[in-house]
Amino acid sequence: MPKLRALGKGDAHAPFRAPQIHRNNRTMERPRLSLPRIVEMNLGFLGLQFSFGLQQANMGPIYGYLGADEASLPLLWLAGPVTGLLVQPLIGAMSDRTSTRLGRRTPYFLVGAMLCSLCLFAMPYSPTLWIAASLLWILDAANNVTMEPYRAYIGDRLREDQRAVGFLTQSAFTGLAQTLSYLSPSLLVWAGFSKDAVDANGIPDITRIAFVVGAVLSLSTIVWSVMRVPELPLPPEEQARLDADPLTFRGALSDLRLALVEMPRPMRQLALAMLCQWYAMFAYWQFIAFAVARRLYGTGDAGSAGFRDAVLTTGQLGAFYNAVAFVAALALMPLAKRFGAKHVHAVCLAASGVAMLAIPNLATEPALFVAMLGIGIGWASMMGNPYIMLTGMIPPERYGVYMGIFNMFIVIPMMIESLTVPLFYHRLLAGDPGHVIALGGVLMLLGAVATVAVRERGLPAPAL
Repeated sequence: MPKLRALGKGDAHAPFRAPQIHRNNRTMERPRLSLPRIVEMNLGFLGLQFSFGLQQANMGPIYGYLGADEASLPLLWLAGPVTGLLVQPLIGAMSDRTSTRLGRRTPYFLVGAMLCSLCLFAMPYSPTLWIAASLLWILDAANNVTMEPYRAYIGDRLREDQRAVGFLTQSAFTGLAQTLSYLSPSLLVWAGFSKDAVDANGIPDITRIAFVVGAVLSLSTIVWSVMRVPELPLPPEEQARLDADPLTFRGALSDLRLALVEMPRPMRQLALAMLCQWYAMFAYWQFIAFAVARRLYGTGDAGSAGFRDAVLTTGQLGAFYNAVAFVAALALMPLAKRFGAKHVHAVCLAASGVAMLAIPNLATEPALFVAMLGIGIGWASMMGNPYIMLTGMIPPERYGVYMGIFNMFIVIPMMIESLTVPLFYHRLLAGDPGHVIALGGVLMLLGAVATVAVRERGLPAPAL
């Protein structure tokens, strides 16, 4: 195994400078990458987000097939936010201080992708609720090991004027991957597989096949990206700092603690907007299949044929909003340049909020597909524009640790949602999943207002 090295204690703010292909005696800068190369370096995000899409579309139904009560669903989804809170900030800090022959971020990609693939293979064979929940904990931990180093890799590898394209390319791949993952069960049905063929635990065969496809994609796309666009070697002075002291758990914790103390004020201001939008989106993923089952198919029985029809319909709706997100992410690139990522993001959140408020009152599939336009626009922006804003707020040499900390702004709202919705699901929301979706709409609108309130004074405008 290659030996890991760390920054010295006094080097926390030492600037990172990656070498240019043509270097001179004074400066070393990142090479400009062509658009096809930026696409290739983000291909691993396709597999990573296909995995997330399978979770979003299928974990609620899988829990339902295994006998979970609707009110307890948020608690069963705690794996994602808890592992994200514990794993991503620490992994981000460690990746800033890591040096191997493969690079500083690549080892985390590969380990996370291998674990993710194994869990995806096993998930649809879960015989009991506790096994499915346990596998979700491991799966989310594996995804979290990969996620923030991958985002930091974009900051490392791209020049400043190409980062917006890099992050919005990730957003586009998120839309494409989740379109395919949401749609995969329906594609299998259209190809001739039976939607009613289930195993002894009630889990459909088409769900198992979709998870196997996800397991293959999760690993293969990451490997392709790191082979085609490997990390750049560190310049000698940076390597010397990394060689000064061995990487330690205590050192990574120290970096994390220091970064929290020194967090830029605009980044702190983003926390409220992130709280609103991620509470809303997490609630949407948990309850949308159950809301569709009640509104379109008149059933709350997870073992019924009507519920399986609702799951397929929800998958098609999810595929559509993610296809919208794929296209919207491309359209957001020039808009973010012209109007600023902050204002574009606020408008997109408002569109998503209006759609969520409308969904509980829609009783036909065509109307729900129209609502997915707003969900898709908001989702595209959530996966791209906050990161454009963030990279203008934080020092480049600390991308890993701050990307990990920024993930806390995502997972803490998810944890709050998981712990609070069961408390008022029956009492305040009348046990109606549609009311949860409407609550999400209100929070999306509040998130739009909070985004506009973020002060970006002194930050560079996003460049494309």
